[in-house]
Formats: sequence, C-alpha cells, structure tokens
Amino acid sequence: MKTFSLLSLLLALSASGAEPQPLHLTLPPMWFGVPGTPVSLYYDNVVLTEKPESLKFEIKCDIGSSEAKRWTVTPTDKDVGDHAMQVTVKDSAGKVIEMGSTKLRIAPKDAGAGRELELLIVGDSLTAATIYPNEIARLLSEPGNPKWTMLSDHKPAGAKPGVAHEGYGGWTWQAFLARYVAKPEPEKRNISSPFVYADDKGKPGLDIPRYFKEHCGGQTPDVVTFLLGINDCFGAKAGDREAMDKVIDGALDNADKLIAAFHAAAPKAVFAVGLTTPPNSRESGFEANYHGKYHRWGWKQIQHRLVQRMLTRFGSAQDKGIYLVPTELNLDTVDGYADNNGVHPNATGYAQIGDSFYAWLKAWMASAK
Repeated sequence: MKTFSLLSLLLALSASGAEPQPLHLTLPPMWFGVPGTPVSLYYDNVVLTEKPESLKFEIKCDIGSSEAKRWTVTPTDKDVGDHAMQVTVKDSAGKVIEMGSTKLRIAPKDAGAGRELELLIVGDSLTAATIYPNEIARLLSEPGNPKWTMLSDHKPAGAKPGVAHEGYGGWTWQAFLARYVAKPEPEKRNISSPFVYADDKGKPGLDIPRYFKEHCGGQTPDVVTFLLGINDCFGAKAGDREAMDKVIDGALDNADKLIAAFHAAAPKAVFAVGLTTPPNSRESGFEANYHGKYHRWGWKQIQHRLVQRMLTRFGSAQDKGIYLVPTELNLDTVDGYADNNGVHPNATGYAQIGDSFYAWLKAWMASAK
C-alpha cells in the first residue's frame, strides 16, 4: 500500500482546491519567562503532525527570534511585562494553514523577594526523577527570590538540600485520589497515596489536613504544582477522538476531585497544573521502551488532545485558584531527550520543565497580594 507524507497530502489537497487537514494549533492564553532564563516555543509541540519539518512557522513578537525548530528568547530586565505573540503556520508553498495567538509574560527578576513561599510538588515519574524539582530549588535560591520551603518528608536520594516532593513512577491522578495500603513500610511509600488514610471504621479516603499534619509539619502550601497525565492517558486508543476523550475526561475529572480536596484543606493555596509534556521526537525512544506495543505518533495524538482538553478545562479557572503552566512549550523534544526513552526527558529537558514552573511562580508572585 502506498503511503503519503503530510507534505504530499497538503500539496494534493491544495491542487484539488480542498482545505488541508487542521493541525490543531494549541497555544495557552499566556506563558511565562524571567530575565536571565531562556524560554522557547518549540514548533513541534504546538501542532499535530508527523512532519513538522514540512511546515513553516512564523512568529511575530517584539522580542525574541525564530530558529529552525523554535522561537526563543533570553529575557532581560527591560523586557519585563506582557508581549503579544502571533503564530502562523504555513505549508511549503506559503499557504496559511492555521493561526493563533498567545501572550508571553516576563516577570521581574525580584518578584517574591522578601516573602515566604511554601511549595508542594506532586507528580509521576517525571517528578520522581527529582531533576526538575532540583532546578526549581536552584533558581529559587538565586538573589531576588523568597525564602522557600518544599513541603513533604519524601526526599529521594537525588534531592538537593531542601528539595522534597510527592512524585512516584507510574502514578495517575486516580492513584493520588484513592491508592491505599494499610501501614506501608517507609521504604515502600510509593504503594499507597500519601493523601489517603483509613477512618475509624477502616474505610480509606482523602484526608489532606492529616497529610499536612503528618508529612508537612503542620504547614499548608501557598502553591501546589501538579505534573500528571501520561499514565492516565497513555493507553487510550490513538486516533479515535471519542475514545480518547472518554479517557481524558476521566483523568481530568479526577484532577478536579484532587484539586478540590486540596482547596478545601488549604483555601488560600493556588494550584499550578503543568500541561502534559510531549513525547521524544524519535520513534527509537518508543521502540526501546515498548518494543512495538506503543508508538511515538500514537502518544503524540493522545498527548496533543489531552493538552487541548486541559486548556479548555482549566484555562479559565483562575477564579478557582487553578493556573496552567505551559511545561509542554519549552521542552526540546530532540536535545531534551535521549534517543532511547519515549516520554522521560534527559537532564536538559527536565531542567526546561523546572524553568517553566519557576517562570510561572515568579509571575504569580509578582501579581499575588
């Protein structure tokens, strides 16, 4: 059976007068940067295509510059403020396929200085690797930042001084909501949710206040970050919109429940939800991990749809204290991944995730009363 590249399909459609298939351009309403820390928009991460190299991306913004695979800037102090961005995607013949806009907010480098910040980090194996929490800690330790504390008594071997989190490999929103094993051994903490306890009748359920008391020294967070979604949705049926949406709806419903429980226990806290990160650009990473069972393009379709749905579900939820962190924009899917891992970045990619959370934190602290 003859196969066609995206480019040949676009050209054929253009010649026939038909409209090309949409690329489902996904842009958050706002993303974030800080003077001195590079920030980039990687083209492949905002469109649904197997062949991003067959497309032309044009970015209009009063700062930054376009490169082969990204638009990038290292902001300076004079760039503090909001910068409108227009993204135009064209085919090889120069025909516009899709357009969208977003806003890049550059926060002051001293945002949050003189205050205290209690931070709780929650996630799956990307958090368990501890590299991006370490990067957040490194950046928060630079001059012009608050006195910070990472809550939790879970401090993996790779954690730098002061770094702690609730990150466990293979975990989902549902696992944090309901996974329970009575009296797990301390070295097996990852088999039972730190947020779930049995009541006096032996029935397990969420008890966030008890978690704060027993694992955070009674402190409550100012900010809770979440980076989840891969394990919730990885097994969805790629290419089947209805089937994907059913799985994604279940994951986001669980996210709502967990965030609501935290809000009830810490009503002054805000919740920073990272947009689920994109896959390695190379199929070799998926072959090394899954040996033909799962493929890069399959997960790309699911992950892209998940990001769309997260933007819809949480993009206007700031009145509920929920903010989106565009962790997927600033992740290099080539140099930020080893060639033998499908969904886990290398040290470079993890640091980019940490940079994104840090930039959001600075923007939030700049506006927080």
